[in-house]
Parts: sequence; structure tokens; C-alpha cells
Amino acid sequence: MMIQNYVCAIILLALGMYMLMVKKNLIQIVCGLGLLDYGVNLFIVSVGYNEGGTAPLYVGSELEYLSQKGAVYFVDPVPQALTLTSIVIGACVTAMALSIVIRIGQNYGTLEADQIRRLRG
Repeated sequence: MMIQNYVCAIILLALGMYMLMVKKNLIQIVCGLGLLDYGVNLFIVSVGYNEGGTAPLYVGSELEYLSQKGAVYFVDPVPQALTLTSIVIGACVTAMALSIVIRIGQNYGTLEADQIRRLRG
């Protein structure tokens, strides 16, 4: 089960990198950034998962009882919190990138990166 998560994360990362390197349309480049973001999120959540783990929501007496039975397997909540933060940041970056793409389309009349020659750093 966990191997499928890692394979899907690698596929998403590879597709995102492919779109960033090969595609010339700015909308497709922003979609590639989104795929990269989704791949990283899936990878982080998969790393934090513990097979057979439970949510770490026990009080002291329950934890002592479970540790006596040898059944203390928790899922690490830190990767989940990082992924939640990453989702919010990814949504903001995507919205900002799309707004920049819209302005470029209005100013230059095209979304093809090869045809936009007047952009100089």
C-alpha cells in the first residue's frame, strides 16, 4: 500500500518537472508547479504514516494502559501539519502565478514564453 504512495509521488514530481522544462505555455508551466506541489505533499504525508498507527490523542492514563499492552503506535502529526501549511502556501503561489500570467497575457497578447521577447530582467 505504501509503495503506491511513493510511486504516485514520484510520478507527480516527474510530470511536474517535465512540464516546467519542456512546455512553453505559461498556463502549463503553472500547472507543472501545481503537480510538483502535490507530489511533494503526497511524499511528506507518506513518510509520516505509520502502518497500524493511531491518532496521538491519548491522555496519560490511557497511554500507560496501552504501553503495558505493547500497543503504542502513533502516526506522526508533524508531517501532516507541514502538509497542511504547504497546501495553503501552494494555493497562494498558484493564485499569484496565475494573476501574473493574466497580466502578461494582457500586456503581450500571448502566453507562449518563446514569443515574449520584450521581457528583460
